[in-house]
Amino acid sequence: MVHPIQRSCYSAVLESIDCFSVGSQPPPRKPYRSLTGSNVVIVKKIFRLDLRRLILILAFTTAAITLINGLHASYQVQRQLLIDQTLNSNRYYALKLAATTEKFFRTAQQQLKYSADEISARMDNPELLEQVANRLHIQTDSFNSVVIVDHSGKVLATSPDLHLTGSHLDSPGAIQALREQKPLISAPYLSNANNFLVVISYPIFSPDGTYLGYLGGSIYLKEQSILNELMGTHFYENESHLYVVDQNQRIIYHPDASRVGSQIVGNPAIDAVLAGESGARQIRNSRGTSMLAGYAPIGISHWGIVAQRPLESTLTSLNTQLLAIINHTLPLALITLLLIWWLARLISRPLWKLAASAQTLDQPDTLKRIQNVHSWYFESSELKHAMLLGGNLLHTRIGELKNDALTDTLTDLGNRRSAELSLRAMQEHSIPFSVLAIDIDHFKQVNDTFGHDSGDRALKALAQIIHSCTRKEDHSCRTGGEEFIILLPHANLNMALGLAERLRQKVADTNLPDIGHITISIGITEWPLQAETTDQLLKNADLALYSAKEKGRNRCEIYSTREHPDKPEA
Repeated sequence: MVHPIQRSCYSAVLESIDCFSVGSQPPPRKPYRSLTGSNVVIVKKIFRLDLRRLILILAFTTAAITLINGLHASYQVQRQLLIDQTLNSNRYYALKLAATTEKFFRTAQQQLKYSADEISARMDNPELLEQVANRLHIQTDSFNSVVIVDHSGKVLATSPDLHLTGSHLDSPGAIQALREQKPLISAPYLSNANNFLVVISYPIFSPDGTYLGYLGGSIYLKEQSILNELMGTHFYENESHLYVVDQNQRIIYHPDASRVGSQIVGNPAIDAVLAGESGARQIRNSRGTSMLAGYAPIGISHWGIVAQRPLESTLTSLNTQLLAIINHTLPLALITLLLIWWLARLISRPLWKLAASAQTLDQPDTLKRIQNVHSWYFESSELKHAMLLGGNLLHTRIGELKNDALTDTLTDLGNRRSAELSLRAMQEHSIPFSVLAIDIDHFKQVNDTFGHDSGDRALKALAQIIHSCTRKEDHSCRTGGEEFIILLPHANLNMALGLAERLRQKVADTNLPDIGHITISIGITEWPLQAETTDQLLKNADLALYSAKEKGRNRCEIYSTREHPDKPEA
């Protein structure tokens, strides 16, 4: 049984014991100290992963991925929706404008047909021809100029006066009209007057069907004209624009007049529209800009209309909208992250406290700290219960190990280590005490005569007698084979002698089974009266014991300063 004096020495015992029992764990290691200094240790502590950090990392990562993925998905959907809407809008716009332009061309041809029928029987009347040309030019404003040409290409009348009357035309439009002798819309060409134009012509036949010439209306492509007004009326903002190309891929209308007459090569939208297709697609223009183009053909003239808008301009509103969404989302996201942080802290706190207590589970106050942990959910509650159970078992085991480390297994008295610790404790606390050094007389003969088992029984019996004769605060130890010491706190030599005599007498009077009677010799000394150190004190007790044996055994001797003979044989 461990004596109360020993309790203050348990920590010293644990440090000095290499291993308590088979399967026991070694003492916990001291915190690692880096050779480069304490900064490395601090960095390791900062970056140590615990449950709270893991929850925060998981929650923040999940929230960030969800938010980014949501914004990305929303952006992509809205982006594609805007692109599709713009493509469809441009396509329908091109179709509508193509239909309007074709209607204009047909209306213009009807005007020319009416006038051609009016002059077919009077081609020899210059005044009438002049009147008809002026009417077509002034009344409808459909043409920049009007010309009446006979079958040989000779100009009979013009409006306005182009100073061409009486001359012969050899322009591509005139040659084509004279050759084909049918309603035509010519390909754009550069006239003798250096005008880039297109001619809408209608043939003139006599009542008997003879070809007499043609009536033509010119539209100047680089000047103000009905075509510019028709196209320019529908021009809209945000860099959106449209242009018209002829069958030779030349621009015949463009908001930038300087581009009229230029040829475009390698544009898939133009290739498609000149093939008679209508549709919409994303393309790159000749300047490398990504455009959303809708296109539609003008069948009567074999032209194509392309309405387009830069992709960047289309997405400008979306980018602004996305920034607005982010600005509105951020406050809620921050609140959500704060809530996640608070919940992570709330969830991890019980486990963190339990984990911190697990590192000091061998300390006496740890179980109390574990008991005070508020485990408010199932997993932490079960872990707390398991730690309390394991901690109680550990403390029980530690207590047993401590007891085993300080107890003689045969007699259940303290062992030599226990005696040393008790001596040290009383000396550190300046507690005066006396020591009884006890030895069984002729114990070797007991073992030789009755056997070692009987000798062990004798030792146990002596330990029981010692226990019955000592006080609660006294500390009894077996320090060798048949050697014992008793530490008597706050006892002087007279008190120690009294106890020693009672003990000696009781041992001598006790009849042991199979052995009979045994006797003991006792040496007595006191600290600090008779020694300054515990080593000297124990040596003095042994000298007093030797003196008792020398004087005949079965007696008690108090240490004195006189000379002692050499140690007698036990």
